[in-house]
Amino acid sequence: MNYPVINDCPVCHHELHVTKLECTNCHTTIENRFHLSKWHSFSEEQMHFIETFILSRGSIKEVEKKLGISYPTVRGKLDDIIEIMTGEEAKEEKVSTKEGQRKANILEKLEKNEITADEAIRLMKDL
Repeated sequence: MNYPVINDCPVCHHELHVTKLECTNCHTTIENRFHLSKWHSFSEEQMHFIETFILSRGSIKEVEKKLGISYPTVRGKLDDIIEIMTGEEAKEEKVSTKEGQRKANILEKLEKNEITADEAIRLMKDL
């Protein structure tokens, strides 16, 4: 049975490294410290988002429809993926995007009747 590669240690939460490769045909093994591609850094949820984004040909409106999320949420998820790929954080944009994402999450909860209008107002003011 094949299991997905995990990135973080389940005990201490530090990064894990691949140290052994094995051929499925002849069972030759190679041991060393190997680096995985950046694609292995993404969570399952992020990979689903990337797949949806690509199949939507980069249309944020289409991603919004397919995933049922708001524009700020799409942008926030995209910014997180770009940060992983580049290793750089867009600080000014990130702050405003995070705030926009929080506002969008509050509005989504309100639309789904998970919170009341009064709770939404209070949460917006707390931002």
